[in-house]
Amino acid sequence: MRVGVNLINFGPGATPGSLARTARLAEALGYHLLMVSDHVAITPDVQAEYPAPFYDPFVTLSWLAGFTRGIGLGTTVTVLPYRHPLQVASMSESVHRLSGGRFVLGVGVGWARQEFASLGVPFGERGAMTGEHLAAIRALWGGDAVSYDGRYVSFEDVRAASGPVGTPRPPIWVGGASEAGLRRAVRYGDGWHPNNVRLGWLRREGLPRVEEISREEGRPVPSFCPRIRLRLTASPVERGTRPVSRGAQESAEPRSWWRRVFGA
Repeated sequence: MRVGVNLINFGPGATPGSLARTARLAEALGYHLLMVSDHVAITPDVQAEYPAPFYDPFVTLSWLAGFTRGIGLGTTVTVLPYRHPLQVASMSESVHRLSGGRFVLGVGVGWARQEFASLGVPFGERGAMTGEHLAAIRALWGGDAVSYDGRYVSFEDVRAASGPVGTPRPPIWVGGASEAGLRRAVRYGDGWHPNNVRLGWLRREGLPRVEEISREEGRPVPSFCPRIRLRLTASPVERGTRPVSRGAQESAEPRSWWRRVFGA
């Protein structure tokens, strides 16, 4: 099992100095991965959760690659509908190559309606856009000039600007826990990257459904790469509704949640 940390790349406490120090500390402590969040426009709905300043994830990770040596660098998550897939493919490959093959492209559909409106992106079509963008990115990372003709994006005889030269492409982790999200993870992802998961649902529905979809699609089962938010509460949280790693100390089971899910 590999363990990463989410570097807070936003808010009053985020400064170049704090970002560099935290990255070095995470690597020194032996963490395997350092991941940052993504937003483009700090609209009121974003500001409530991710206050300014907000450091661009691709720029930040490229910069942090120079302060670190071996720790993985990734996004949790890039909101794919916000950018053209040619741009995402190129930026991801650039970070991957500049860091010596350490980049992980975590992707999601997004949630901030006002941010979508500011960018002129249809909120109600974000799922379909994400799937199409993933298909385009994977095609671009094939190494040859490719053409793609979709509902939301089309291009002809194009290579990703950075191009995969001597380095395997970045792994893709796909977020989401809906039926559509699980299918996207299987079709396009190397890893399934759900957030705020609940143990009972994960064990009885989430993981079994990913395996079922993998059989239906004839695809390998993606690696399980969850994002887990640690939050201690003043009083116990109802076990049936408690997300992983949230609750009072009394509500936390002594056994590892990982063992409860996998029986290991």
